[in-house]
Amino acid sequence: MDNINDIIAAIEEPPETFEEYLTRYAAQVGTLVNSYIPQGSHPDMDRYLYEPLNAYSQNGGKRHRPLICFAACRAVGGDMARATSAAAAIEHFHTAALIHDDIADEAELRRGEPCLHLTEGMGLAINMGDLALSLVNGTVINDPLLDDATKVRVVNELIEMTRRTIEGQALDIGWARDGRYDITPEDYLVMATHKTAHYSGAVPLAIGAIIGGGTEAEIEALRNYGLDTGLAFQIQDDLLNLIGSEESTKKDFRNDITEGKRTLMVVHALQHSDDRDRLIDILSSKEKDQAVLAEAVDIMETSGSIEYARNYAENLTSIAKNRLVDMVRPSSSRELLISMADWFVNRLK
Repeated sequence: MDNINDIIAAIEEPPETFEEYLTRYAAQVGTLVNSYIPQGSHPDMDRYLYEPLNAYSQNGGKRHRPLICFAACRAVGGDMARATSAAAAIEHFHTAALIHDDIADEAELRRGEPCLHLTEGMGLAINMGDLALSLVNGTVINDPLLDDATKVRVVNELIEMTRRTIEGQALDIGWARDGRYDITPEDYLVMATHKTAHYSGAVPLAIGAIIGGGTEAEIEALRNYGLDTGLAFQIQDDLLNLIGSEESTKKDFRNDITEGKRTLMVVHALQHSDDRDRLIDILSSKEKDQAVLAEAVDIMETSGSIEYARNYAENLTSIAKNRLVDMVRPSSSRELLISMADWFVNRLK
């Protein structure tokens, strides 16, 4: 439990910024998460299943979901060691979602590495995603630190989280499949809230508060905070794909345009741009030429859609921070979560 003890110490005396918190403890949380991936009873189970999944999970990004779960638990005065299995469960769900999402989108890169379905084959990649899904509820059910009533409530949260994410994914894929260009910003917000905000913000925070013994008011305040900041996180991710300076050297830069994604910038531009027909042509063509992709970004910039999305994300987080201050007791963990909102929307600056 050395990793969790280090994380507990970090949140009791957290770094000044959320970004520093992630940088300092992402690797430790990753080790903690991966410790829940089992081994097979036959060597080829490891070869074709457990080892590739483990390697994929080790390239795990910033681990913000388990880290905010721990912070929420601490913010309501709970013991973060009891939140370990739930935090890992959410990260395993994230792994499953990414594997399946990349297959659905016919993506080529994930975090700078070839996608799992390209390195291991479609069938094995689907199977690994299914395994990661199986770890979500099982990880919590088998936790000896949690009482049965807490397990049932947490698993119910995870089940609802899974359903909502799949609903959002259905909208995202369906709109692209059917060539839908009648999507409004309001439609996008429903899709992104379901696809991302529940599992990237609301549920990690709510589960952390549930396990930490928070009041119902605290649990719902943290859930709502996660919905708003999680939505802002997705909008900012979409912006980074289009105009992020560091991402411009990666081969998956602007692949949201190639895949015809209905991002907030796209759906706003479809309603406001004089070059709507040209934008539809680009989105429909699976275009990879960087010059053409840049043309699509110029259309969104000219129509004010980039600025619209950036302002929307910033307004979401500003209001959310004020609400959290009113509803959750003062603590270093609360301040850390407030810093999280700023990090979510300032990654372009």
